[in-house]
Amino acid sequence: MQRSALLVLPPDSHLQTDTHGGGPGVRMMTTHMNGHLTESDGGGGESNMEEPQQWTRERAVDCPGDLGARTLPVRRSAQLERIRQHQEDLRRRREEDGRNRQELDLNASIRLKKLSQNPKVGIDNPTFDPIEGPGGPLGLSPNLGAPTLLELEDLLMSLKQMQHCLSDAQSQEDVELVLQLVQKTDFQKAFNIHNAVAQHMNRPSPPFPHTDHAQSLAQEVSPDLKSVCQLKEGLELNSLLSSPHVQAVLLAHDGVAEQEMQLEPLTPDGPSETLTQWGGETVKIVRIEKARDIPLGATVRNDMDSVIISRIVKGGAAERSGLLHEGDEILEINGVEIRGKDVNEVFDILADMHGNLTFVLIPSPQTKPPPVKETVVHVKAHFDYDPSDDPYVPCRELGLSFQKGDILHIISQDDPNWWQAYRDGDEDNQPLAGLVPGKSFQQQREAMKQTIEEDKEPEKSGKLWCAKKNKKKRKKLLFNGKQNDDYDNEEILTYEEMALYHQPANRKRPIALIGPPNCGQNELRQRLLSSEPDRFGGAVPHTTRNRRDVEVNGRDYHFVSRQAFDMDAAAGKFIESGEFEKNLYGTSTDSVRQLINTGKICLLCLHTQSLKTLRSSDLKPYIIFIAPPSQERLRALLAKESKNPKPEELRDIIEKAREMEQNFGHLFDAAIVNTDQDKAYQELLRLINKLDTEPQWVPSSWLR
Repeated sequence: MQRSALLVLPPDSHLQTDTHGGGPGVRMMTTHMNGHLTESDGGGGESNMEEPQQWTRERAVDCPGDLGARTLPVRRSAQLERIRQHQEDLRRRREEDGRNRQELDLNASIRLKKLSQNPKVGIDNPTFDPIEGPGGPLGLSPNLGAPTLLELEDLLMSLKQMQHCLSDAQSQEDVELVLQLVQKTDFQKAFNIHNAVAQHMNRPSPPFPHTDHAQSLAQEVSPDLKSVCQLKEGLELNSLLSSPHVQAVLLAHDGVAEQEMQLEPLTPDGPSETLTQWGGETVKIVRIEKARDIPLGATVRNDMDSVIISRIVKGGAAERSGLLHEGDEILEINGVEIRGKDVNEVFDILADMHGNLTFVLIPSPQTKPPPVKETVVHVKAHFDYDPSDDPYVPCRELGLSFQKGDILHIISQDDPNWWQAYRDGDEDNQPLAGLVPGKSFQQQREAMKQTIEEDKEPEKSGKLWCAKKNKKKRKKLLFNGKQNDDYDNEEILTYEEMALYHQPANRKRPIALIGPPNCGQNELRQRLLSSEPDRFGGAVPHTTRNRRDVEVNGRDYHFVSRQAFDMDAAAGKFIESGEFEKNLYGTSTDSVRQLINTGKICLLCLHTQSLKTLRSSDLKPYIIFIAPPSQERLRALLAKESKNPKPEELRDIIEKAREMEQNFGHLFDAAIVNTDQDKAYQELLRLINKLDTEPQWVPSSWLR
């Protein structure tokens, strides 16, 4: 790992933007040491963004190497290639598993065949005949737990019995040599020491409680079981957890467990804390046991000659002990004086320290309230984050990289600007929690960036936006003005709180297929409708055109007047709507809901502008992005459909997919690269089937 100190902003660095062009009343953005952005009124000056000066801030004193070098997120421009590579790896893995199963066929083993033909090969060893005695042969316990300890006399008796059972002279001589060894004084002393140590090591200890809030956990899980699981077993478990008797048992358990967990730090073998006088100052001596595979989990900073604990990180030995606190000054560690050293020297001192660590500390002058049990918040990231590119991260070694769409488990928000979190699926591989930007802090600095960018070229950007709007007039589909923009410029995407949801068997989630034209989403939808008409269906659209003779109202279309259509559109009942040949068409949430109530899965092919309306409804959609393959592969796929697009048309499709993913990728639940229609169909079917067997992350607002 790189041993240099973190490079971050010094206390007196400022990021300034002059939004009024100078003079009094200029708004100033200032970033403080903890990365918090504030606005203040100051003197005039030019609009500028100073380059942040590099400075030492915090250092993780024993950050493991793999934590400081976490895998950086793949840039979103390479996202489609990453998905394509993942699908190829899955295919190759299935083929290798098939070959391995054939190679590991036990019936094909030549050696096993020979043994089965002649099972009497070899000689019988009478030594392993059952011998009556304490614990069976050689005094071993019949179960597979701790062995029964033999006394010296029992060992001699077992060896003599074994000698009588042996028929050949060579084996008897071997046992005689062992008997002579056992009868020696040195061996008997070593044997007694072994028994004493083994007896101490196998001494049973009372179990230590895992939690002291089992009752609250049961109350938290109970409504989820009732709402999510419709099976008989789930309802019975919910009834059992809610019964007064079980609640009383859990309450008693929590009372005992709380006392045990409070006493644990005071045991001689565990962490401990004592107050004493040291050099004329009141100090506390903290003893912590730190294993090699568990980091200390603390960051330090320099304050003049002092070394101050700046942050306690979840998952480390410091947090588990509860004895080190933010603001404590470290005077000594295991007899090594710390005052006067910089954070890099402290890092080197602690790098190879393991086992019992003794800290001499000056307690923090700031008294903090007792820690409150924090609730883990699950969020979906709506932006990419790379701590190596962030000059504000207080401790770069602990920065947690993530991609747009990743699920993060936020376990601490003590610092509102820098939350502590785990990536979903990395909890077992990630010893310490990582630092991610807090929501308000991320919104503040993104707003500042937008302000700076707008101030740079206000006229040019305005002209480009006007040109974009008037470049081409849509003939077939015209959306409402409030839904016409590709994305809301005022919205700053950060995090969205999520929860696990398992769809009920009688209420399937609608599947929305999103993608640029000629990427195959319509063909995939039609293939599902044709292959399983009893399982999949399409919502009946509304229209203002006249009904034809062969059409049935409510089956082919809902035929309504233009006035009724306009009223429903104004009430927000349509997921999407448009005009074609002077007639209005639209897909309503009521039509989708009617199909879901029949037990079928509703399949939709929508424009990205419709996603916000769909997600704001109570339909809980599952959105799948159908992405195009490479330009050459896309040309080959379209050629099968007798289409011969121009190179610039292919580039437009791929560029449109990139824009859709960039602007709306945070709304997608899954993505499929359509390199082959059959493979894309199978992958689509797999994702839909998974909704029945596995819970999925959905916005928590959907479940309130």
